[in-house]
Amino acid sequence: MEKSYPKVSEEYEKAIDKCKKKLRGLIQEKHCAPIILRLAWHAAGTYDVHTKTGGPFGTIKNPQELSHQANNGLDIAVRLLEPIKEQFPILSYADFYQLAGVVAVQVTGGPEIPFHPGRLDNAESPPEGRLPDAKKGSDHLREVFHRMGLSDKDIVALSGAHTLGRCHKERSGFEGAWTKNPLVFDNSYFKELISGEKDGLIQLPSDKALLDDPAFRPYVEKYAQDEDVFFADYAEAHLKLSELGFANAE
Repeated sequence: MEKSYPKVSEEYEKAIDKCKKKLRGLIQEKHCAPIILRLAWHAAGTYDVHTKTGGPFGTIKNPQELSHQANNGLDIAVRLLEPIKEQFPILSYADFYQLAGVVAVQVTGGPEIPFHPGRLDNAESPPEGRLPDAKKGSDHLREVFHRMGLSDKDIVALSGAHTLGRCHKERSGFEGAWTKNPLVFDNSYFKELISGEKDGLIQLPSDKALLDDPAFRPYVEKYAQDEDVFFADYAEAHLKLSELGFANAE
């Protein structure tokens, strides 16, 4: 099914292009791709396909949403991005945060993800408790991601973004990186997952669930073997995530 996207002005399109360049510069300079990607994800991942609430509509900057336990530390990302957002008042926060997530993947060597502007900002934040809990297993992952309208394949592909970044004890209760180079977007998350915990790298209960679940594991093995397949599936899943509740299918 094709989606129809709202039309934005030429001025808005130009602002998107300029903003993308500024975001690239900031992310390269500050090495902040992991937390910027996490912000974009957590902004979008609150969507509920049944009630049509939550989603990537700029509410994550609201203090009460930033204070949700799953968003611990994301105030840093909001503060980092604000000086760039101030240069582009025409852009919605909804578009701006999702654009930043797309740029974070590209800057670190990941796949090109299409970006369609036109999201409008919402005022009201969703309730707490809609984001994944790293301490839980495959049933929980399915409950959270299926509620967003995403598939088992999307769950595993999106988990591969843990190739970027690390856990901080004061934020999540866990400490350590998933991969040897947490600033490079590649398929090493899946390779490390299959090879088992070693060299001080971390594997969370929600990571290990991907190996233990008979429907998830084949994707893990496929992505560990073929980075091109992972990149293609990741780009598709990320696009879906960034557009939850946005635009109409025709």
